[in-house]
Amino acid sequence: MKTGDHVEVRNSFDNQWSRGFEVTEVLDDDTLRIRRRSDGAMLPVVFGRDDVREEKRRKMWWV
Repeated sequence: MKTGDHVEVRNSFDNQWSRGFEVTEVLDDDTLRIRRRSDGAMLPVVFGRDDVREEKRRKMWWV
């Protein structure tokens, strides 16, 4: 992953994936800083690669 990639992050409360985030920085120890795209807020923790995945495109139901 690289800076600017749209990603989903694993929610630590229910282990579900949440959409609407973006990678802002890839750190030396291979962890990631993430921001929420809706309001630009930086998340207060860094994420390991196991807790971040590329955002999947949703298919239109009529296609």
